[in-house]
Amino acid sequence: MHLRSVDVTSAFPNGNLEEEIYMLQPEGFHQGRPNKVLHLCKSLYGLKQAARQWNKKLHAALVEMGFKHIEADRSVYIYSNGVVKIIVPIYVDDITFASKSNVAIDKAVKDLCTCFKCRDLGSTKFLLGVGIGQDKDKKLITLHQRQFILDMLEHYGMSDCHPVQTPMAPGTVLSKTMGPENSDEVEFMRNVPYLSAVGSLQYLATMTRPDIAYTVSYLAHFSSNPGLKHWAAVKHLLRYCKGTLEHKLHFNGQVDSCEFTIYSDAAHGDCVDTGRSTAGYVTTLAGGAIGWASKLQPFVTISTTEAEYISAVEAGKEIHWMHNILGEFGYPVKQASPLHIDNQSAITVSKNPEHHGHIKQLDLRFFWVREAVNEGVITPHYIPTAEQVADLLTKPLPIPKVQYCRDRMGVLV
Repeated sequence: MHLRSVDVTSAFPNGNLEEEIYMLQPEGFHQGRPNKVLHLCKSLYGLKQAARQWNKKLHAALVEMGFKHIEADRSVYIYSNGVVKIIVPIYVDDITFASKSNVAIDKAVKDLCTCFKCRDLGSTKFLLGVGIGQDKDKKLITLHQRQFILDMLEHYGMSDCHPVQTPMAPGTVLSKTMGPENSDEVEFMRNVPYLSAVGSLQYLATMTRPDIAYTVSYLAHFSSNPGLKHWAAVKHLLRYCKGTLEHKLHFNGQVDSCEFTIYSDAAHGDCVDTGRSTAGYVTTLAGGAIGWASKLQPFVTISTTEAEYISAVEAGKEIHWMHNILGEFGYPVKQASPLHIDNQSAITVSKNPEHHGHIKQLDLRFFWVREAVNEGVITPHYIPTAEQVADLLTKPLPIPKVQYCRDRMGVLV
């Protein structure tokens, strides 16, 4: 598909207000008596309802053009007349058109420009801090944040750091008890931009780098009172980013298929502060990761089977969502989607009411995954731990396993 970016100039003032709102006159532009105020006719930046009103205005314009939003993601619109299809994802006022027809995109952009003042940015090369590369001959798309990483390293004084090959050193165990221990450490950490650094890394982990998702999520646990060891782990992750600066998220379209695979894993009771387990899953399509998550489970699990099963439930939700969104895109999934788990007991529990003693205390809402398996929506598969791609989303790993998981996620040079 061809990609085209469009930016709407001063988007929020296009919104129509439904409430009666008054504001003080801006300094230097006062008219009338000193106590005169302005009655707003249009939405302004800073109003609580500004974003919502702009969304309504844009929605009405796109519907008038023949687009309709999909239910799986209300920020994505589709136009289809049986011959031409245009997919339009929207982020506030940044609009991207994707279609196999450049003529159709040209017409859609022209129609949008009659509704709003827009800037046609041409072929999409950079979007929301993400660089986009497209090789139509090889049917290859790459996503990267090279410049973002360089700016981040410079901002935190790590531009000249020595690279490392793992996001977190194997065997690393941190806890909330490792906060500053004396006044000197308290003073030192007061001047350390821990929250800012973790926030920057979180954006990187969310957008294009699933290989650092676990480490960032883990480090975020200590944001309220970070200590020297926590900061050392953040710097270690920044050094890993330096060493993988040229890595990109690759998607290969050689195979014309929308079949996807999900890997699910859990590390039972690995949080030393709460006793909760870390769960992770990753969805791969066209050779690259398109969705991933790594976070603590909401409650303490009493067995590995229970932890792995709860993780599989979260991955099962992702499978259902993938079926919905692909179907609305016009690529319905007609067969069961594989869910790879490295725990035989969890697989058995997802199919039949066996090992009842391990999970009898679970809330009934977790057992819907059995229905999904019985209905042929999900097919659990056993995969050896050595081949479990989601392993990188649940624990620190040695270099060979990091490289293996990273490659399977499509994070390549």
